Parts: sequence; structure tokens; C-alpha cells
Amino acid sequence: MSFASDTKKELAKDFSQNRQELFAELYAMLLFSKTFSDSKIILKTENEYTANRFCDLLTMLFSPIIERRFPNGENRQSKKFVVSLINPDDCKKIFDFYGHDIRDISLRVNRANLGDDMETRAFVRGAFLSCGSVTDPNRCYHLEFCIPYKNLCRDLCIILSEQTELDINVKMLLRKGSYIAYVKNSEQITDLLTYMGATNSAMNIMGTKALKDVRNSVTRTANSEYANLQKLASASAVQIKAINKLKKSGKYNKLSDELKEIAEIRVEYPELSLRDIGEKTNPKLSRSGVNHRLEKIIRLSKED
Repeated sequence: MSFASDTKKELAKDFSQNRQELFAELYAMLLFSKTFSDSKIILKTENEYTANRFCDLLTMLFSPIIERRFPNGENRQSKKFVVSLINPDDCKKIFDFYGHDIRDISLRVNRANLGDDMETRAFVRGAFLSCGSVTDPNRCYHLEFCIPYKNLCRDLCIILSEQTELDINVKMLLRKGSYIAYVKNSEQITDLLTYMGATNSAMNIMGTKALKDVRNSVTRTANSEYANLQKLASASAVQIKAINKLKKSGKYNKLSDELKEIAEIRVEYPELSLRDIGEKTNPKLSRSGVNHRLEKIIRLSKED
């Protein structure tokens, strides 16, 4: 089962005791379904929990004649769950109940059906069940609503932006003839899921993000340490090469005691940092002091 399917399962498992909230949720599922008119109502979905929720809400609130076509073990050609109302009178009754008119130029959200904040919350939940999806946080952070009409998509974006409990930046794009309202920020996605009632899915995203952050931090630290070791090894090799060159030319014996001390420590401890070398000198030297003496040794090795 996918992360999106788990999220819809979580949203569909509980029914509010408030009848107006159920009407608001069903309204969103109707608006964002495949077809919602005074003569035809059809919802198509790949999610079984959405299909069952739609049927349950219709039965509880309007008791229409429902035709269900669900995939089964014998017919796997279509993965779609199709729920439709076969009686035009039932369609007209529901269409009229929500205040829509066949003369409307385009399908829009009738805000009269969203009486208070809880009904709006239920409406957003219904919209997600009908046309929403959320990506597994192990892959990326992405939540979207796929909507057939531009104005309807814009209405949903406005509704989301108006909710004081949410601070989200919903964007729109056109994809293959459908309008997409989407959110890509992980914190905004978790806030929206929590707002809709999918708290377990929201916690899953937060936990996954925390784990990713720890892994990324460890990786950055390891890469930084590796790079520092590479620099140290390279610098140490150059310094030891210069010391050996001085020894081979006979110039090493002419070095001052301070330079010989640094040279001997470097050769004996090629893995030490400049700061650690300074801890072994007598008296102790700072990092810059050690670096100064080693650079002098390198310069002397290059002189004819």
C-alpha cells in the first residue's frame, strides 16, 4: 500500500458526528469527482477507501440508488473504482441541494455550503479524498490536488490560503489538461495533513524528515572530515619530501635546532595536524608557528 493510500485510509476511517460537516465533506467529493451535474454524478478513483467513503456519505445523507463498479480478482483490466448515480432525479436532488444551477457557466465552490471552520476543514478533507495525493516522504515532499477546472482549482487555493491554522504557499500548474494545486514544503504538508485529520501521516513525514536531516548532517560531517584528512595527508607528504631532500643534499645538518625539532616530529608523526605537532614541541608552538617553520623548511629545500 502506498503512502497516499495509507493517508486516505486514515482520513476515511472516522465519521464526524456533525451532520453539516458530513455534507461539506461529501460536497467536496462531488465537486472534485469526475462528473457532477444535475443529470449525472460519477466518481472515479484508484483508492478503495475513497470509493467506500463516497458511497457511505451518499447513503447516509441522500439514500440515492448507487451503482458500484469495483475491481475484483476476475477483472483486473481496470484499477479504477467507479461510483455513479443511475437515477437522474437523485442527481438533480443533490445538485440542487448544494445550490448549483445548470445555467452556471463553470463549476465553482458554493461558499454557502461551508458554514464554519470545521465544515471548511471537512470540505478540504473531502477534496483530498476525491482528487488529492501525497508522495512518500522517503522520495520527496509533494502534496497535490488534481482538478479538471481552472476556476475550481483557484477556489480551492483561495480556501486553503484563508485558513488561519495554515500558513501554506499553494501553487498552481497545468498538467495534461488538468489543473494542479500543489505544496512542496515538508512543514506545510504536515500542517495540511494534520489540518485534514491525517495526524499519523503527518507524524510519518516529520519522522522521515528528522531521519533525513540526521543522515545528511552525518554525511556532511564525514565528507568534511575526509576532505580535511586529504588536505593533511597532501601537506604532510610535501613537508616530508622537503625534509628528505634536505637530508639527501646535506643541508639538513645546517638547520637550526627549532627547524630540526619540527622536522623530526613531522617525519615521526606524518598523520598529526599542525596544532598537534605544536603540542609536542618544547616549548609548545601555536598552529601558525608550526606552519611558519615547516614552510621555511620547504623554501630551504627549493634553494640551490
